[in-house]
Amino acid sequence: MKKLLLLFAIFCVVSANAQNYFISFAGKGASGSVSTVNVENLMKNTTKTLNGNDVLHLTGTVGINSIEYTHSKELKIYPNPMTDHSTLEIYPPVAGNAVVSIYEISGKQIFNHQNFLENCKQEFRISGLNNGLYLIDIKGNTYHISGKLLSISNNYGNLLSVERISSNHAVVVKEILNEDKGSQSTDMEYSEGDRLKFTGISGNYSTVFVYIPNKDTTITFNFIACTDFEKNNYQVVEIGGQTWMAENLKSTKYNDGALIPLVSDSLEWLGLTTAGCCFFRNNEATYKNTYGALYNFYAANSGKLCPTDWHVPTNEQFTALITFLGGSSVAGGKMKESGYTHWYQPNTLGTNESGFTGLPAGWRGSTSKFQEMYVCGEFWTSTPNAGDTGGYSYYLDYWYKAVYGENVNKKVGFSIRCLKD
Repeated sequence: MKKLLLLFAIFCVVSANAQNYFISFAGKGASGSVSTVNVENLMKNTTKTLNGNDVLHLTGTVGINSIEYTHSKELKIYPNPMTDHSTLEIYPPVAGNAVVSIYEISGKQIFNHQNFLENCKQEFRISGLNNGLYLIDIKGNTYHISGKLLSISNNYGNLLSVERISSNHAVVVKEILNEDKGSQSTDMEYSEGDRLKFTGISGNYSTVFVYIPNKDTTITFNFIACTDFEKNNYQVVEIGGQTWMAENLKSTKYNDGALIPLVSDSLEWLGLTTAGCCFFRNNEATYKNTYGALYNFYAANSGKLCPTDWHVPTNEQFTALITFLGGSSVAGGKMKESGYTHWYQPNTLGTNESGFTGLPAGWRGSTSKFQEMYVCGEFWTSTPNAGDTGGYSYYLDYWYKAVYGENVNKKVGFSIRCLKD
């Protein structure tokens, strides 16, 4: 008993400093449902994949700090301490789905189940807990309540069960933990201030959302169609009122179905005065899916390169993006994909906090030479220079946090990011 009281005291001291956030997901726009969510912690380089109706549980460092206690009159637990069983009286402030979870003092989750709770008293009976201190946690869409339960039972070998014993519905829900029921909640280690990249997927639609969680919330993905003539589907991201592709264009056809000449021969590329495209080092199999294609300015300025309802951004529109991200001196870092999966080190301040996910796809020079894969990402605008001898472009570099503008020969092959009309 003395040991349990000591654990109880330690729990009360440390739990106040721990974060314990719950993130749920919804869709709008072209789809109201979410099938899959990919989550990437951009600071820790860790990933999780969830079903769209799952709840992401962000916890602190594994251990006692992963438990948070919030006192609430909306939850009663009795008897407490528990010997054989205890009753949970839950008073949800609103009706709806809620996740009921139980955690050991170590922070290990031992029970998790989603239930529909009415806006009235709900009673659950807990039995089968070993000696120890536990956190009972109930998370609804708009509320989060929790409390502590101390077990002093002599339970050995019995299975933990949580059984609904009363509500407005004559429903009994029983969960036995040694059965594989499938989880409704996914834990992910999280430190305060970590930036997470969420990619919501619904059929052919895919939307990126970057966020630093600091509370329980629901992330709503705005699904927008972005499919080229070849049926390549692209992730999209909203930045400062603009909607961008979050991937490089890879199509070898215009949006009317006409072919964009795919030019591999060096002399032919050198002599082009009309539209052309290629893949880095003419290796479509290796580079297409990740890095997309490279296009000369004649293709970028054609007016039909992007998927229907999308276009190659003007110089002014690209400048608006950079301005929103704090100006050219810092915007590059915010636009670059984080880490070293595709960028060479040091990828200076490559935070990807915008969700643009800029990639170092290299480029093809006017002399046909392929250059700077993993070092640099160059992006055309659709705006020609004053004398119509070249076009405006912007590039990201592995060594710098800035984004740089250039006036470049029309024959050069750069990446394309399309902008929603």
